[in-house]
Amino acid sequence: MCVEPSEPPSARLTRRGVLAASAALAGTAAALGSAGSAAASAPDRRPRGGDLVVEGGTLLDPATGDVTEDAVVVIRDGVVRAAGARGRTAAPAGVERLHAHGQWVLPGLIDAHIHLNTAAEARDAVRKGATSARSGSTNFYQDIAVRELARRVPGMAPRLRAAGVFVTPDLGDTVLADPQLAALAGLKDGVRSAEALRHVVRVNLARGADVVKTRVNERAGLPDQDPLAQVYSHAQLSEVVAAARRGGKGVLCHSYSERGCHDAVTAGIRSLEHGVFVGERTLHEMRRRDTYFTPTLTAIAGLAESSDPVLAERGRAYLPVLRQAVLAAHELGVPLAAGTDSSGGTVDPIGREVELMRSAGLTALDALRTATTQAARLLGLDGVAGRPTPGHAGDLVLVPGDPLADLSLLKKPSRVVRSGIPV
Repeated sequence: MCVEPSEPPSARLTRRGVLAASAALAGTAAALGSAGSAAASAPDRRPRGGDLVVEGGTLLDPATGDVTEDAVVVIRDGVVRAAGARGRTAAPAGVERLHAHGQWVLPGLIDAHIHLNTAAEARDAVRKGATSARSGSTNFYQDIAVRELARRVPGMAPRLRAAGVFVTPDLGDTVLADPQLAALAGLKDGVRSAEALRHVVRVNLARGADVVKTRVNERAGLPDQDPLAQVYSHAQLSEVVAAARRGGKGVLCHSYSERGCHDAVTAGIRSLEHGVFVGERTLHEMRRRDTYFTPTLTAIAGLAESSDPVLAERGRAYLPVLRQAVLAAHELGVPLAAGTDSSGGTVDPIGREVELMRSAGLTALDALRTATTQAARLLGLDGVAGRPTPGHAGDLVLVPGDPLADLSLLKKPSRVVRSGIPV
């Protein structure tokens, strides 16, 4: 995660390190098993989604808050074709049934900030309810590969918006992610000049990134760094945003200090990540610009549980401030998106972020929307994800009770359906 208590990639190159990074995704390829054989036999064709009828559960549409008891959801070719009460919704014969009696049925959840470096992590995210996601960057373009894995074998990975590599002053071993980045290793001051910033963005876009990730502050998860120290100026952030926009892409920005948050928002970013000390003037600017806020409460709460005393104290100090910022943003009408900032081999359930949104003062339904309808809009997935209605993806999460009464149920889904395929 962006705040994880680990060192950034070392600038020292070793053969073992390069091989390990190159194999990060491929090392779990055996997990594909027979599910991957169809895609492998037709590498230029994307497989259809599954056909499935989910029946007997209580269906919840986060967009409207409507609840339908004894519901039937019909998924064909991975897309919801019908959804409604039994007796009003015809279920086709000969299609696999998933009995949901006693369960609540929701759309698959969306993690708007996650770092997926391996196939195992990608599959774990799906199993924990995140059927769609946005990458917060990876070191060697693993997220680009995860995105393709999701397209070919949907049950193996969330539908993903990939960010490629981090636009940050010190790339470390990430200069090895693409030959076009190697020249940046010789820059005395790192990736700071306008041309260097534009270059990293161009390489990301050439590699197929859907969004661009940058930072304005240092990291919270390293005890020797000051999260309020600013690493890029407004002018530098504006260069990143302009380069991304030329490619038709938005920017998400790692940020903590009020000055950094304000610089990032006024430079034109699409979403503010973490944003612990974001102030009222910046929140008003975010509402005016329709800039999203992805607070990653899960990551900050994780700091408070750290065994490192510096990080634990930082987390304890930051979490109540961030909760207040989330509630202030919500009350002002700033759009919120749920993101766990998971990485490092551990995938936090997106349901925990929803639960923390509720603890910040949102209603249960509004908290749920941050991981469904609102996150779908941020990711450009309106009409695709976030609702269990006809025309949307056949991504569903089943939980053993009313999530509006107990959001903690979302942390351990009883079943997950990805593109019509039970996972």
